[in-house]
Amino acid sequence: MRERANVQYFALGARSALNRESNRRMPFAWTLNPYRGCEFGCKYCYARYTHEFMELGNGLDFERKIYAKAGASGLLRAELRQARDKGLPIALGTATDPYQPAEKQFGVTRSILETMAEFAGLDFSITTKSVLIVRDLDLLGKLSLRHRVSVHMTVTTLDEALARLLEPKAPPPLKRLEAVRELAAAGIRAGISAAPILPGLTDSRRSLETLAQAAALHGARFLFGNVLFLMPSAMAQFMPFLEKEFPHLAHRYRKLYGHSAYLSGEYKKEISNLVAELRARYGLTGNCDEPRSRELHKQYALAFG
Repeated sequence: MRERANVQYFALGARSALNRESNRRMPFAWTLNPYRGCEFGCKYCYARYTHEFMELGNGLDFERKIYAKAGASGLLRAELRQARDKGLPIALGTATDPYQPAEKQFGVTRSILETMAEFAGLDFSITTKSVLIVRDLDLLGKLSLRHRVSVHMTVTTLDEALARLLEPKAPPPLKRLEAVRELAAAGIRAGISAAPILPGLTDSRRSLETLAQAAALHGARFLFGNVLFLMPSAMAQFMPFLEKEFPHLAHRYRKLYGHSAYLSGEYKKEISNLVAELRARYGLTGNCDEPRSRELHKQYALAFG
């Protein structure tokens, strides 16, 4: 165990590296998370429930007790060797950020990428809010020659004050965009994930269009966005935050999420249409000249749009 600024780090033995994705709507078959818990402490994070499996019921434990999956790269090597179809899409960092501060100490994500470099023909994506990813530009460049690789940089808003409230320990939005520019300049397929889109906070046309413009200016290849969903464990952290910082929205959120963690209906359709419009307007649809890229874009739109 190690400690840093009220955060405790632990090594966690893992039985497997890859986890089968059960939701068929998702555009990937496997998930891969080097860490459990995330120090960035995003107020809306759905993955807080993962600590409940470890009987850590205090919601703040998710951002204060971080577990590094020791030996994940060795497990991944064995699993990839045994895989019948190595081309099935793998998503790295779906629950917790693979480049959060713990990565500086443990290097689990780097070791996973090094293991992937031993193979060819993999299809994987990385989702992060961290500028630490540029540390691995050399390795990502090599991987892009052997595999189908994409980096999804999450940017929910360009309002730095709002971002600091929503994502207390994540890098500022502009820094994330600059990381996308570096990735793109290195020939790595990178884009922006505007996820989640929060009702009344980041869902205005002006907010999303400003983000799309910035994404295009920084060399992003694509833009995805999905409306916030609130699992009970996330709701327990998010609603007190909302009542304190944005009390005028509290009633709306209780009404929106009173019966389900997921939104549907006209509001979701409007946001989906707006994101699709902005993708087209600013050329953020990916490699639409390639059949596979068109299909991947369609799947992401269905899952996340």
